[in-house]
Amino acid sequence: MVKSVLRGLAAALVILSVTVSSPAHAAETLPLTEAVDRVSTDTESRDGYTRESFRHWNAGDNPTDGCHTRAEVLIHEAVQAPTIAANCRLEGGSWFSYYDNVTVTSASGLDIDHMVPLAEAWDSGASAWTAQRREAYANDQGQEASLVAVTARSNRSKADQDPAQWLPPTADAHCRYAAEWVATKLRWSLTADEAELAALHELAGNCPAQHVEYEPAT
Repeated sequence: MVKSVLRGLAAALVILSVTVSSPAHAAETLPLTEAVDRVSTDTESRDGYTRESFRHWNAGDNPTDGCHTRAEVLIHEAVQAPTIAANCRLEGGSWFSYYDNVTVTSASGLDIDHMVPLAEAWDSGASAWTAQRREAYANDQGQEASLVAVTARSNRSKADQDPAQWLPPTADAHCRYAAEWVATKLRWSLTADEAELAALHELAGNCPAQHVEYEPAT
């Protein structure tokens, strides 16, 4: 009887050890230069892309709060919290758009930018995803870098361009922007073309103290 109990305890300890020591998707923090080296290079193709391939905004992380993803991101990123009125209408509050160093006091003046734009994601691997995975990408609140509230004009200036074509107008934002771009590419296992990767290497060289934090998407 005692031996049987001991064998059971031993088996349980083995299972517990495996569970604790082998997390499925561990978060990583590493220097920007090393993070850029982890991004795979590939050619890009926009064949077949439509914005409708990425369903957004959906019911968000909390489907019971009456707010869709856009509103949830705005609430989370507010410097001064807005009042949440009926139907998740946001009143008041303030936000800081780090792309252009601007404080915004109306939610209507903000866009929620996909750090790696939907079209760029399609070019870089999302064309092969399921519709469900593309929806998860387009509404990703699991990583701070994935979605960011910025001025509408800065977001529309960026459009679907990568860092070889566009960087935030505020030079002091470039290191953070490069880190968040790379974090998103690594989180979703997206590739980069040669020009984009060259631009990222140059940015990393100018940002020796910048680190990248990311956790692979499930």
